[in-house]
Amino acid sequence: MTFDPASSILEPYTVLDLTRVRSGPTCVRQLADWGANVIKIEQPTRDTGNKGAMGGARDGPDFQNLHRNKRSITLNLKSESGIEIFRRLVADADVIVENYRPQVKHRLGIDYETLKQLNEKIVYVSISGFGQDGPSANRPGFDQIAQGMAGLMSITGEPGRGPMRVGIPIADLCAGIFAAQGALLALLQRERTGIGQWVQTSLLQAQTFLLDFQAARWLIDGEVPGQAGNNHPTSIPTGVFTTSDGFINIACAGQAIWERLRNTLKDPRLGADEFADAPLRSTNRDALNSILNEITATDTTENWINRLNSDGIPCGEINTIDKAFESAQMKHLGIARDMKSQERGDTQVVGQPIIMSDADSEIVRPPPLLGQHTNEVLSSLGYSPDEIEQFSAEGVT
Repeated sequence: MTFDPASSILEPYTVLDLTRVRSGPTCVRQLADWGANVIKIEQPTRDTGNKGAMGGARDGPDFQNLHRNKRSITLNLKSESGIEIFRRLVADADVIVENYRPQVKHRLGIDYETLKQLNEKIVYVSISGFGQDGPSANRPGFDQIAQGMAGLMSITGEPGRGPMRVGIPIADLCAGIFAAQGALLALLQRERTGIGQWVQTSLLQAQTFLLDFQAARWLIDGEVPGQAGNNHPTSIPTGVFTTSDGFINIACAGQAIWERLRNTLKDPRLGADEFADAPLRSTNRDALNSILNEITATDTTENWINRLNSDGIPCGEINTIDKAFESAQMKHLGIARDMKSQERGDTQVVGQPIIMSDADSEIVRPPPLLGQHTNEVLSSLGYSPDEIEQFSAEGVT
């Protein structure tokens, strides 16, 4: 199958993409952006609109950002002919990624145990809401549900204001990234064993892993973390402070940085005994933050950033997303990548956040039109033009 790889790293590998919405497409985007030959398999439809199969409109910013560097075929996996075509694809593929509810793949006959009989080297990646088995396995999964169940919403937001979701679908996104990591780990092991395997993750597992030190506070010390708003739960003072023209983040982690901050600000109130060490600053955080806000309100954000950074105190502006992308550092890093969309023309999407010395990830292919590459892929499998035309007429593709 001919394709334009986005990178040389994963160019030898073919990925069959059975995913939709976000967690699965996020996983596959990682593989596609680093060069894998991704074939996105979508349900045939005679609807000529631009629906994106629960991923928003195909010409919308979300779909455009998620589905670059892929090819699309339409295939009815509920038909005998559709399954036969899929089995041909599996025979020469390296990775399959799916995020159906756990039982769906078994009903369709495209589960790992079945497909590994066709190709023992296949790496089969499954992303679910809550795991492939267990008491909650068949519940419908959704990012905000996982945020709540894992405990993230109980530590997000201001104290006393009730649970708060994070402003991005963090469980979806990280489940996808962990799934991509799992696929790569399985491919590495396959280099030694010659055998593929079933890789599983879920929104609940990914979200729980991301709790990190907050989870460890409970598991190791038996401490249940609560909401801290813009304050850091343990490193005080860390948070948002008012300036004369806006706001600033200051992160004062550790005694050494606190001493630097106190020496820079030169306010005698900061030398009080109740701020002498980290436990005392945590206990008296409200009083400390009040003093700091009085001080930072006397000058502009830019002046404070220059002054604090020059003294080795971590701080930064708080940008809206447009300002973030306009910043000199963001432009230097080049994370906004140019793309010529089939629906929107010249535009930009978010590029990979990894810089490598001997390889790069490019946007070589915009998101595909629905079924754009069906004939191309079927022809590469050995189907004749007449057979391809018949598949279309019968609703197989």
